[in-house]
Amino acid sequence: MSDAIKHECGIAHIRLLKPLEYYKEKYGTAFYGVNKMYLMMEKQHNRGQDGAGFASIKLDTKPGERYISRIRSIEQQPIQDIFSKINHRINTEFEEHPEYQNDVEAQKKYIPYLGEVLLGHVRYGTFGKNSVESVHPFLRQNNWMHRNLIVAGNFNMTNVKQLFNRLIALGQHPKEYTDTITIMEKIGHFLDDSVSKIYKKLKKEGYNKNECSPLIAERLNVAKILRKASKHWDGGYAMAGLLGHGDAFVFRDPAGIRPAYYYKDDEIVVVASERPVIQTVFNVAFDAVKELDPGCAIITKKSGEVNIEQILEPLERKACSFERIYFSRGSDAEIYQERKLLGKLIMPQVLDAIDNDIKNSVFSFIPNTAETSFFGMIETVEEELNKQKTAAILDGQRSLSAEHVREILSERPRIEKVAIKDVKLRTFITEDSSRDDLVAHVYDVTYGVIKPQDNLVIIDDSIVRGTTLKKSILKMMDRLNPKKIVVVSSAPQIRYPDCYGIDMANLESLVAFNAALELLKEHHLFHKVEEVYNKCIAQVELADKDVTNFVKEIYEPFSNEQISNKISELLSDSSLNAEIKIIFQPVENLHKACPHNLGDWYFTGNYPTVGGNRVVNRAFINFYEGNKERAY
Repeated sequence: MSDAIKHECGIAHIRLLKPLEYYKEKYGTAFYGVNKMYLMMEKQHNRGQDGAGFASIKLDTKPGERYISRIRSIEQQPIQDIFSKINHRINTEFEEHPEYQNDVEAQKKYIPYLGEVLLGHVRYGTFGKNSVESVHPFLRQNNWMHRNLIVAGNFNMTNVKQLFNRLIALGQHPKEYTDTITIMEKIGHFLDDSVSKIYKKLKKEGYNKNECSPLIAERLNVAKILRKASKHWDGGYAMAGLLGHGDAFVFRDPAGIRPAYYYKDDEIVVVASERPVIQTVFNVAFDAVKELDPGCAIITKKSGEVNIEQILEPLERKACSFERIYFSRGSDAEIYQERKLLGKLIMPQVLDAIDNDIKNSVFSFIPNTAETSFFGMIETVEEELNKQKTAAILDGQRSLSAEHVREILSERPRIEKVAIKDVKLRTFITEDSSRDDLVAHVYDVTYGVIKPQDNLVIIDDSIVRGTTLKKSILKMMDRLNPKKIVVVSSAPQIRYPDCYGIDMANLESLVAFNAALELLKEHHLFHKVEEVYNKCIAQVELADKDVTNFVKEIYEPFSNEQISNKISELLSDSSLNAEIKIIFQPVENLHKACPHNLGDWYFTGNYPTVGGNRVVNRAFINFYEGNKERAY
């Protein structure tokens, strides 16, 4: 993606089902789980580089022994920072106590981070400050083992204000106004309540206080706690949690917006945000890794019993299509094919834009996530070129010389790596003209591969703001002196903010929205802006279920092509010599390529939860009033 946006998070959960001695004997180390957690987090570093965190729980410890460990970092390489500190602590213990080397019982007792229940998280900050206090996992501490709660997730809630107020109504005093704290306290409230009720019942049954603790662990119903806690949640989430005594869960939202995959055998339960992470780290087949169904939780009891429980009634499945286009690593077998198909499906529009002149066209991509779609695009170019070769040979079959035939057959698509991301420039200068000059050099170009009669076709996975295109890429490409620059987005036009995990919280930063506003002015329809504002204001006090997305009316008067053409104008300027054409994937093609991930609200405005409509209307109100606050 040429426009950098913050997005998503990654979760990694491991539950060892055997005693630590088993892993020492089979794999040579009791730190098997810790080592695997490091790999899982590194394999998901694409999902978050603002911070990372790790937590572990030891099972069956004695009173007075430390059984919870947590470490978090916001260093430049947070995963490396975490595990270097863990490794240093382990090595220090071994140096001071060499007798621990082959004594797993002593390792578990005295060395932190070693445990049977593990949780990792990589973060992009979309809510709250980017401080270490905002990094997951979050810990809710209590002297009762069962009431300790560790939470990490990949999520955004659309109704944090309402959830926060419900906590206050329960008599709580949350320490922060963030969705993570709000969710953790909600789960914690029902956890406390459940533990208290079980304890009172056990006392009535005649058990003493010491006898109650293991029985509470047995009787605690995690699914029931999650059902009560999540009753009013509205958002996209894959939520992971550990309880102090050893129960663990990962819970997915009922629309399946945020991804979660799991694998289980007799040694381990593992959950991650991406399938290939589990495949690679544990060397298991594609089919062995299952997708957690929407509205369900995978729950592992302290005893090692594992169940998939339905927590909330599933909604229409609207798994995030941006996962497939951009966020997830392309090493997933399905995602790889989907991205190639996105490149193939948009190719007819590209051929029209270059008048089928493949001979005088150079094809490239903007690194790196668009590379797979580029492969699909080139396969289609080759197919079209073969048709042209066949037609040329058949049309002149009686007069063609062998040399001419060879010349026709030797034609190939002209593929070049034209755009090279040179450096991630630091915006240490705030004065606008200086910043613009710096941004213009984020990308460099390959000289000597473009002729003045050439079209230059560049595919990107998506275009959000268009800032990098306008200030850097198009200016750099124009230095190559092509006749025409065609920028191809493998995703449709991004018209609406996201509120489920991607950091697109306002409308005015979206180039498609700005294009629609310009078209409204040109067609003397700008009065619609005030009309939509008034409609949005009228819905502020309505219940979520009664709110309509009126922002769609801003786009309704215009075709996709009109908006694309206007975007082309907005991203061009008089300094460019080449003709600029920007092409977007039609939404129907997106659904063909990604048939199981039909979440498309940022393209269509069709939000999968009721809170989404409220968020988009609030975003429009903020835009109209010049309010720079987030819409959620």
